Amino acid sequence: MMDALPVIEVFSSIQGEGPFVGVRQIFLRLPKCNLTCPYCDTRINVPGKLRIEKIPGSRQFDLADNPVSIDELKKILKSFNVSQHHSVSITGGEPLLWADELQELFLYIKEQKLKIYLETNGTLPNQLIKILQWVDIISMDIKLPFDGQNFWDVHETFLLHSLSKQVFVKIVVDEKSVLQDLIKARDLISSVDSSILTILQPVSQTRNINAPKPYQLLEWQSLYLRKLKDVRVIPQTHVYMGQL
Repeated sequence: MMDALPVIEVFSSIQGEGPFVGVRQIFLRLPKCNLTCPYCDTRINVPGKLRIEKIPGSRQFDLADNPVSIDELKKILKSFNVSQHHSVSITGGEPLLWADELQELFLYIKEQKLKIYLETNGTLPNQLIKILQWVDIISMDIKLPFDGQNFWDVHETFLLHSLSKQVFVKIVVDEKSVLQDLIKARDLISSVDSSILTILQPVSQTRNINAPKPYQLLEWQSLYLRKLKDVRVIPQTHVYMGQL
């Protein structure tokens, strides 16, 4: 275990994606990612200072030294009213890049009787194993192929490891998503467990990447429901509300 962790920001807000949309969470955003998804607009570089939002939703921040010691990070988390929060969302970037450093922090979070909600791109199963015992909910992306890369095999392994937890799958789709890729993703999920909740998330427009048309989303949902039991279309609601 390491005694310090680089952090981008810590804040209290509402979960804007997936089946837990609307619940209050403490968000711990970590830097760096092992992928370069074409639609990603999240800041992932390691900042010189970490940001701690003063008042939820204010976008006013205190700054602290970075990397931050695990002991100091515990104090920061303790400063939030944990009784008002459903869970701590560990997000990024790709938080599993920091699995070794997170172990001590996860022990502390569980001592505070808070759930751990892991947001991950689902490509680092060996890292997942290191912290899986403390995680309660896994929000796992399935990445459709891009730039000549596909992740089918590693996604399958990751999803199999995740079955011991409350897991759901999120697939970001745009108007140019390839039908055969969508079918491949559906069949992968079905082969692991057809009851896994699957979210089709229309991309928030960025870099000239457009959201699917309504008819596309409905057609794809119907296609997925042929093999999966629970398929929902849910956009990034926090974008509409102007939340972090």
